[in-house]
Amino acid sequence: MPAPSTYSELQDQIRSRYGELSKRLQQVAAYVLDNTNSVAFDTVAIIAERADVPPSTLIRFANAFGYSGFNDMKQVFRRHLVEETANYTDRARLFRELEDQAAPERPEEILNEFARANAQALQQLAAQTSAEDLNRAVQALAEAENIYVIGLRRSFSVATYLTYALRHLNRRAFLIDGLGGMFREQLELIGPRDVVVAISFSPYAQETLVLTETAAGVGARQIAITDSQVSPLASFSDICFVVKEAQVDAFRSQSASLCLVQSLAVSLAFHDDGEKNDKKKRANARF
Repeated sequence: MPAPSTYSELQDQIRSRYGELSKRLQQVAAYVLDNTNSVAFDTVAIIAERADVPPSTLIRFANAFGYSGFNDMKQVFRRHLVEETANYTDRARLFRELEDQAAPERPEEILNEFARANAQALQQLAAQTSAEDLNRAVQALAEAENIYVIGLRRSFSVATYLTYALRHLNRRAFLIDGLGGMFREQLELIGPRDVVVAISFSPYAQETLVLTETAAGVGARQIAITDSQVSPLASFSDICFVVKEAQVDAFRSQSASLCLVQSLAVSLAFHDDGEKNDKKKRANARF
């Protein structure tokens, strides 16, 4: 089993496997779940002392979850700590404190880093996205009576663009944004002939997870755009696109996600045009 790449994945695995761990490893499990800042910042010696285990037990614990060593696992906690820091100035400062290498600071350096990282992310998206999934998603959108799109926090811009594009294709597309605290009222409109497009990346927005559960309950088809095959969105989806965004220091891009939704919208436009031409040909054949 591959090592969890995010804190939420690791957290879920620790909890689900807790009962099968030895007593010593259970001590480590309890400590790392309750002391995320310590795991991110402190040395192995300090963590071992506070968890009341030998340092070798920390290494065995990390190995049990697929990591090459405890310091390898520490990186997951460090990334989680940075991602949970909402203020961008604090995030940049924290990244410098956690990382050993010098981070780009001048605007031209940052631009070059984002351009390079985004180019790699876009190449990976094109190489790893299934043609079958793309075709199934376009067909589902074409057949939908209504299309509900949700993406909160950093996913909001992607969801907003997709809704905008679908409206320009004369689709009944609705952005679930919870305006005025009306998430519940917006969700009540979803029916079995509708499609839900849910966009969320770790740490996953709770409102998005509630929507996917609601949609599953009424039998609506679901398209998920997320960052892992074990994302909570994936379990409810009919079609799941896993997007690995570029990241520079502690800041993730949105280029790959925007590229994907734009591709779906343009593909839907060509699909609609093809349907019109087919209907015209059938109408002409009658005469």
